[in-house]
Amino acid sequence: MTDSLRIAVIGAGYWGPNLARNFRASPHWELAAICDLDLDRARRLAGQGHDVKVTDSIRDLLADDDLDAVAIATPAATHHDIAHAALAAGKHVLVEKPLADTGERGQSMVQAAAESSLVLMTDHTYCYTPAVLKMRELIHGGDLGEVLFIDSVRINLGLVQPDVDVFWDLAPHDLSIIDFILPGGLTPITVSAVGADPLNAGKACIGYLTLPLADGAIAHVHVNWLSPTKIRQMIVGGSRRTLVWDDLNPQQRLSVYDRGVDLGLQVLDGADRRSATVSYRLGDTWSPALPETEALGSMVAEFASAIRDKRSARTDGSAGLRVLGILEAASRSLAAGGGAMPLRVEREAMLAGGTARV
Repeated sequence: MTDSLRIAVIGAGYWGPNLARNFRASPHWELAAICDLDLDRARRLAGQGHDVKVTDSIRDLLADDDLDAVAIATPAATHHDIAHAALAAGKHVLVEKPLADTGERGQSMVQAAAESSLVLMTDHTYCYTPAVLKMRELIHGGDLGEVLFIDSVRINLGLVQPDVDVFWDLAPHDLSIIDFILPGGLTPITVSAVGADPLNAGKACIGYLTLPLADGAIAHVHVNWLSPTKIRQMIVGGSRRTLVWDDLNPQQRLSVYDRGVDLGLQVLDGADRRSATVSYRLGDTWSPALPETEALGSMVAEFASAIRDKRSARTDGSAGLRVLGILEAASRSLAAGGGAMPLRVEREAMLAGGTARV
């Protein structure tokens, strides 16, 4: 374990045990401590017979000079203060999604990490699944051609959350995936959100996000707590091929369709797509082979690699900030009756925070 990085998990509630299990199993990490206000819960997570420190004091935890990093799995409203304290103590930071509870606080975290030359990584777990990694590879490799549209559906009969609406609860998964697979990340021109509250829960329980992209492309996200059927599906339509991801079909999570619409331009003065002949391309369908690996295992390995290679992580703080900016714009749009809202966080500012190297 001499070459392993030492990490502490802060928060032993819902997500903390998943992080602790993967850090403990990883050859890149030594799980050094569990920090939680509930010491009994922290002790249970630490387990018997393991040399894992248990504490309820973040200050005492961060005073350990041998600690390399912390993983924050606490409520979003606490992320900013804990991350700043950890960065000030010289620790690399992994943060459960969302990065923060506001874009302003998220931007502050990104800037602090850049100024300290430390890695700030957002735990966008889905981005490290074999299927999504393959999607990114195919899109970045040009197999799909120019991306024309993205349709994403995440619906199920789920728990109505007490503190957030359906957009903030479910959409971060889809937004983080789209941000990860698109070259340059997800930078919509505007954000429009339409929601419904048929239960009178005081918040949107059903929602639709519309995100116009550059060059006329568009992304659409549908989230729903009230569906009796569970669907997790994303379609990425390209000028050459179309990709379908069905997360609930383990036998065929990914399908690539060599089918689509071709516009053959007529030889006319001022010819454009409005004077085009439509033809349909009907080709083969194939499913790429995917390894069976746990996403969190790949994520914690990426965190270690980013620290050792002195580079930004694949899902760095700026990726978390882009998702956070879209969620905030969605909330403004929802309050305005579905109007198109610009992003408040400038793309250049997000990129500046993400390009700092350790």
